[in-house]
Amino acid sequence: MEEVRYTLVERAAGISDAVKQLCSQPVIGLDTETTGLDPHRSKLRLIQAAVPGQVFVFDCFKLSRDSLNPFLELLITPQPLKIAHNAKFDAKFLRKHCGINLNGIFDTYLSSLLISAGDENHRHGLEPVVNRYLGLQLNKAAQLSDWSGELSAYQLDYAAKDAALLLPLRERLNALLDEMDLLITAGIEFECVMPIAAMELAGVYLDAERWREMVARIRTVHERVSAELQKELAEGARQMDLFGASHSINLDSPAQVKDALSRLGIELEDTREWRLQKQAKEHPVLQKLLEHRGLSKSLSAYGEGMLEFINPATGRIHADFRQIGTPTGRITSSSPSLQQIPHTTEYRSCFRAPEGRKLVVADYSQIEMRILADFSNDQALLEAFDSGADLHRATASQMFGIPLNEVTSLQREHAKGLNYGLVYGMGAEGLAGRIDAGVKAAEMLIEKYFQAYAGVAKWLEDAADRAVQERQCRTASGRLWRFHLDPADPQQQAALRRVGKNAPIQGTASDIFKRAMTMLDQALPEHDSRIVNSIHDELVVECPESVSDQVKNIVVSLMVGAAKEFLQRVPVTVEAVVSDAWLKK
Repeated sequence: MEEVRYTLVERAAGISDAVKQLCSQPVIGLDTETTGLDPHRSKLRLIQAAVPGQVFVFDCFKLSRDSLNPFLELLITPQPLKIAHNAKFDAKFLRKHCGINLNGIFDTYLSSLLISAGDENHRHGLEPVVNRYLGLQLNKAAQLSDWSGELSAYQLDYAAKDAALLLPLRERLNALLDEMDLLITAGIEFECVMPIAAMELAGVYLDAERWREMVARIRTVHERVSAELQKELAEGARQMDLFGASHSINLDSPAQVKDALSRLGIELEDTREWRLQKQAKEHPVLQKLLEHRGLSKSLSAYGEGMLEFINPATGRIHADFRQIGTPTGRITSSSPSLQQIPHTTEYRSCFRAPEGRKLVVADYSQIEMRILADFSNDQALLEAFDSGADLHRATASQMFGIPLNEVTSLQREHAKGLNYGLVYGMGAEGLAGRIDAGVKAAEMLIEKYFQAYAGVAKWLEDAADRAVQERQCRTASGRLWRFHLDPADPQQQAALRRVGKNAPIQGTASDIFKRAMTMLDQALPEHDSRIVNSIHDELVVECPESVSDQVKNIVVSLMVGAAKEFLQRVPVTVEAVVSDAWLKK
């Protein structure tokens, strides 16, 4: 790569000239260097801003916040466009240390993810992206150097190059986004960078004492269930032992558990969860084994280790939210994985609002079924939503040709299994396991369902056919997922058909959700409120107790408004509650 010309700005006198040159350009490359990865415990050292032929490197250790104001004002306006790679990182440090919200973002990291369209073989750090799209080799060794002391010429040159590269990189990626009809999707993603950065910065409050008490209770139950299970499983081994000797079973060993069950007369191919569930009603010991495994998972995944994620600087958990966590665009989180927290009251009641504040917990009601109704234009399903009746009861009524008030609880359960399962491409075997029925009975129910919702049946079949023929699918915004599967292979074709049915629906739900986050991020600050958690179709907003009802109404209104941008035929409902904890009641 050619040498990059840069100007190190260490005095207030140099800022006005830099801002003048930056303002004259439609786009600027933007990067930051920091003393660490945590904005709450690390410092912002450099801000680099690049225009063609020149990079300005602002040293935040030597410039006061006031002197930086003219430059920072440039960053909060939509123009010029700011190109950043993983802009969420830069946005968090700029918000924490400069008090600004970055505006007018083009994120080359998110662009690369969108262009890769679900290809898991592609990496998306700046180094591989620059190599893939510009054919250049980057040396990122300086990234790990010490940015807290006097900076070397090597460090400054590295910092300047990173910002300068973003200009040609954006040109290449923008052309590809345009060529692949991804500009609308990219716009949704770019607008959502700041809301997600703000959500990470805000974090969520976990009551550590409540959590410890809960873990202690679970550990006590786990020990009791383990002892009972040992006793029952050892009974079979003792019967086979001429001397009646005591036997201890390693409950974490599938082979030992399978052998112990066999001695009790319970023959299983393996001890996977779905096999145990199939026979749990006949054999209570299998139900106990499932309970033991659930408790073991709780202790390992959600035990006292969760407390290690509490940031000592804030007393809150700041998870890492991956904006495009799946090819359908769903947001995922890690460190910790908040979407994996069990839905039970004992877990979620530990995530709370601080004193004087409340949580508004809001989620879209049956959003994927509503998207399916809109896409398929199925009149019967649209009427079910328009009527405001219980969807599963209305579905059962359609399937069995009976009035709503005559639908039995079993018929409603069957309809519910179909409504949720078929959206995910579930077949007769999957439905049979879900509703505890035979495969033949499940096949008959699916047939009745598709007779009742003929428009849904046609749309799902067409979507599956299209996925096989084109090896790709799109969401309402145009988000693309390309499939790297062989349609000639029967198993892979079946997988393709399943994904082809669900991905456009789930991906559109992601599009809607991100629009809602963007709209809320703009509306909530004036009410001293903020998004603190995001799980699939659910948002958690923290607000002052005094305005909690008002904030709830704003959340519902904007979430519904976001959905209406994508769905024209079906009403959308958002269920929201005001609570002291992360609970829906």
